[in-house]
This record gives sequence, C-alpha cells and structure tokens, in this order.
Amino acid sequence: MRSAIASNGVWFLERDGSGPPIVMLHGIGSRGESFHPLMDALPQRCLLLAWDQPGYGPSKPLARDWPLAEHYAEALESVLAERRLERVVLIGHSLGTRVAASYARLFGERLSGLVLMSPSLGYGVPAGGPLPEAAQTRLVAFDALGPEAYAASRAPRLIHEPERHPRLVAKLEATMATMRHPGYRQAVRLLATGRLLDDVAATTLPYLILCGEEDTITPPSAARRVESACLARHGAAETRLALIANVGHMIYLEATTTAAAHVTDFANNVAWRS
Repeated sequence: MRSAIASNGVWFLERDGSGPPIVMLHGIGSRGESFHPLMDALPQRCLLLAWDQPGYGPSKPLARDWPLAEHYAEALESVLAERRLERVVLIGHSLGTRVAASYARLFGERLSGLVLMSPSLGYGVPAGGPLPEAAQTRLVAFDALGPEAYAASRAPRLIHEPERHPRLVAKLEATMATMRHPGYRQAVRLLATGRLLDDVAATTLPYLILCGEEDTITPPSAARRVESACLARHGAAETRLALIANVGHMIYLEATTTAAAHVTDFANNVAWRS
C-alpha cells in the first residue's frame, strides 16, 4: 500500500494488482484511510485506490465555494485518467455515493459497475440557495464545537450499538476530528444539492446497493428507493440490493468481511461481463 498526490492535488491510497480495479470514495466524516480494513479484506489481486476527497486531509480543496457533485466527479476523472484506470468498479459510501453516481453519469465509459454503500439521496436544493435545516445544523454545530468536540458528538451515531464497539467509535472520532474548512463546508453544500436518483436514472451500469438494517443516517428505505430507480432504468439483471443485519451506517467497518464478499462477487461478475 502506498500513498501519492495526483497532479490536481488529490491525495490517494493505492495498492497494485492485476485484477479488477476498485476505487473507493468516502463519506462526509471519513477519509481514504478509513477503507484500510476493506482493502485488506479484498482479494490481493485487485488493484485498489481510495482518495481523500478534495478538501480532506492533504487533498487540495476545490476552487469553487459551492461545488456540485460533477465538480468532484471531474476531480476524480483527473486522478483515474492520470492512473490510466479503465473498467473500474467504483464504490461510494454515504456522501461518496453522490460523487460516484455523478461520475457514472459523466464518465460511465470508464466504469464496469457501481457500488453504493449507505446511499445518500441528497436534498436537491439549488447551489447558492438556503441550506436545508439538517445541513445547516451540521455547519452550526461544527463551527460552535470545533472539529474535536463535533467528532465526539457525531461518531457514536454512525455505529449500531456503539457501546459495544468503543475502539471503532474512537477510530471514527479521530478521523472526523481531522475535518477542516473549506473542505467540510463544501461537503455539506454538496450534501444539500443534487439528487442521487436523477444520476442513477441517467446511467447504464450494473449496480450493487449495500445498506445496514440499523442505519439511522441513510436508512434502508433510502436504499430501497435507489433499488427502485435502478430496477426501473436497468432491470433486475443489473441491480442487486443487500441489507445487512445488525449493522449501522459504517457498513464497511462494521461488517467488513460481509461487505468485501459482496464487492468481490460483484466485481468478478462485472469484470467477466466486460
């Protein structure tokens, strides 16, 4: 495993391999390194890449004050083109699903399939407009508490039965405490704009949708809405939904082995079809 910074200033973690390339996009409170357990659980032959979204960690923020999903998708395309990656299985988690679906709509020819973990539907407000209350509350709390206290208040909500997983909660808290503006402010604005379902309806790729049955952040009802949109556009042969029992929002950390098995099977199938 090694890390590097692309020419557009985006930091990423990469593991060489000859098998299907798998690229991972984290959520609003995570970083590329949070995918370490999943990367370790995936077959060694797979080429893996996980980025720090622009504005997170060492990654350079986007120049726009209110970037949209397509602007993050364009930053990702710059990285993948530079790495000469084709026929990619793209994984998005939570807010990362918004970037992943936008990327699929704009650059779908580079992909062989899309994995949406804990999908975030988006509020659909126009850029520059008033933020929805839930999004505005995030910024107010972050600015009032500071990154460390905000992380301490937020991290336990992401895990099902957090009292049973203190080490995982502590790890999430440490990761979230690294968030800074403008990256976090831009990410919250991304959360408020656009609609995942619109991007899904505009793509022609196989989809795997994973969600924890106990996820209270992006609940199973949201995953089922994504499934319905995929079925309407792509049909049952192109769409899989898996709800994982006793798991909350951080599905790839709470159920790493199960998530890796689903991703591996999906990647093998779409690679064969490609």
